[in-house]
Amino acid sequence: MLQFYFFLRLLKDSFRDLIPIILVILFFQLAIIQAVPEGWVNTALGLGIVAIGLAIFLQGLEIGVFPIGESLAKDFAKSGHVIWILIFGFLIGFGTTIAEPALAVIADKAASISSGRIDSNILRLVVALSVGFAILLGVYRIIKGHPIHYYIIIGYILVVGITFFAPKEIIGLAYDLGGVTTSTVTVPLVAALGIGLASSIKERNPVIDGFGLIAFASLTPMIFVQIYGIYVYNFGEVKEVAQVVVQATVSSNATISVNSVLSGILAVIRDVIPILLIILFFQYIVLKKSIEKPKTVFLGFGLVIIGLYTFILGLEMGLFSLGETMAYQLTKGNSVFIIYAFAFAIGFSTTMAEPALMAIAKKAKEISDGKINDFVLRLFVALGVAIGIALGAFRIVDGGHIHYYIIFGYIVVIILTFIAPKYIIPIAYDSGGVTTSTVTVPLVAALGIGLASNIEGRSPLIDGFGLIAFASLFPMITVMLYGVIIEKIGVKSDTQIEKEELLKDALVDADNMDLATVNIDGSKIRHSLLLQFSAVVIIVPEDRRDDAIVAAQKAGASGVTVLDAHGIGLEGMANFYRTSFEAKDVLLLFLLPQHLVNEVIKSIIHSLHITTTGKGVAFAFPLSHMKGISLTKEDIFKEKAYQININEDEELGEKHSV
Repeated sequence: MLQFYFFLRLLKDSFRDLIPIILVILFFQLAIIQAVPEGWVNTALGLGIVAIGLAIFLQGLEIGVFPIGESLAKDFAKSGHVIWILIFGFLIGFGTTIAEPALAVIADKAASISSGRIDSNILRLVVALSVGFAILLGVYRIIKGHPIHYYIIIGYILVVGITFFAPKEIIGLAYDLGGVTTSTVTVPLVAALGIGLASSIKERNPVIDGFGLIAFASLTPMIFVQIYGIYVYNFGEVKEVAQVVVQATVSSNATISVNSVLSGILAVIRDVIPILLIILFFQYIVLKKSIEKPKTVFLGFGLVIIGLYTFILGLEMGLFSLGETMAYQLTKGNSVFIIYAFAFAIGFSTTMAEPALMAIAKKAKEISDGKINDFVLRLFVALGVAIGIALGAFRIVDGGHIHYYIIFGYIVVIILTFIAPKYIIPIAYDSGGVTTSTVTVPLVAALGIGLASNIEGRSPLIDGFGLIAFASLFPMITVMLYGVIIEKIGVKSDTQIEKEELLKDALVDADNMDLATVNIDGSKIRHSLLLQFSAVVIIVPEDRRDDAIVAAQKAGASGVTVLDAHGIGLEGMANFYRTSFEAKDVLLLFLLPQHLVNEVIKSIIHSLHITTTGKGVAFAFPLSHMKGISLTKEDIFKEKAYQININEDEELGEKHSV
């Protein structure tokens, strides 16, 4: 029941995040193109399916992928098996990349346009090896505690240096491959691995040291692929010479059938299974430890598979084809500024709906103690992607060389690295890798090919690639600027707010039995405050336990103690020796501030019909000497306001009686 309510909240958030895409499509389709798109019913239905799939996917991450990833990392850190940790990192990077569908598609296209020089299987192997090496190197950095920017700056220097020797046919492809290798499933698991390691190793900070693995995985493919390109274009043989014609085409809406659904689910399972097999091998064979709550973990992976397939199905039901159609139609227009505006808008809206970014942003907020706002972080990342794609579109129209833009962008990133606060730098580097995934890549690729195919003097093979590289670069700049801004305006973490605001009127005398000692927001910091508490006791049948907890949660209760219980009614008391004492009831104990007592009891008795047809008992009694309870800041403020109102009412009553 609790998981169902959690899913409903995720579903609401998913629909909210899709609103920008809908607004962009409606504006450009109706106001600029001035035509109602064909298959708009399919598109609307597809967007609804996208929201449902996104909610299922995120719930699977929360209950399956994140816990197992962090648990593995912590177990490795405790075991001290450094070599096994590095091998695990390499295999996770290699195994998840070699099965990446987007990589397979791009590798096949690269092979077809290179006159046989590039072998698609070898290219995929090169990229997978580079990502495996990246995760291994990133894990090594966390273990050693080295600052991430030294690694990244050296990587940028290598990328730029090799670019001047690489053939022009390979540069755009190499830059783009740096963005498509971090898939929707890989990103959360790799992030959990990094954060789990940094949380378990002494003197490591999960914010500063935990992020950065995704940045490595986006950087190394650009180096490896360019080296591979130098070899094949200088020493490789041309197997077949053919004139390759690339045109901007518009795909049709996906048709749903039993076979297509089964093949789609199997394709997603194929992408997830390597990750699961690697996890099981290291969990049971290397660590020799069973998985905690295996049913929940496997349920989580199952939800990830179902959610990801549903998400992709919704996109294919009309959004991809509509985006490609709009990109093609806009390139036929007379105004290049409309193209730039569309590139900016579609980059922003698709990034806001990117599931991998949502997962990373939630994690960043959690481990930064609320200093980083997940929604604002996503806004800055989306702004970076929008600027990058718009600038990339300008580069295609203008005909400039991509590496000059990329080099200038790297210089800006390096400068900001020494200006931005340390905690934002790894998150900024990772932001470049998580933005080019399931939603963004197809629409961006369609726009690049469409522009390069319809502008005279542009080659779709050389100029059409590169937009993904722009979409990966500029979020790093905007996220670092976000870090600079929150430092300048003095944004505080939750703990800082507690210390500076709440402690102003908090009493620190923990031995004073007239005061309650409270943990605020579950933190380790405790305060002694003059607050009144009551215990609410609910005894209900076991099958109504979840309903009672949900009802209490809706009314504001933040915690509960659940005990097995057995009740004997009036009839049973006459001969209780023959009564079975098997626990069929539960006792729910809520320790609440006084202002919540009435609302919690009302919510439970109405939800379970205790005062009419339902079974159960509810009662409350006042408490004293309360020590060690956890409350939110909001509850404390409400309780103080409640006590002030009570005192004022009592004073007013005394005046009337006089």
